[in-house]
Amino acid sequence: MGKPATRALANAGLTTLDQVATRTRAELLALHGVGPKAVRILADTLTEQGMSLR
Repeated sequence: MGKPATRALANAGLTTLDQVATRTRAELLALHGVGPKAVRILADTLTEQGMSLR
């Protein structure tokens, strides 16, 4: 995942996968700097951990 997406998540207070899992795909895409590729990477990582987006 790129630096802009990482910064956007941190600025939104999303620093752990547990926090990311409380958001929907649309909510993540609404963050400036987070695009479809970043959301796909996050969703895949969550799936690997037995979690998912809300």
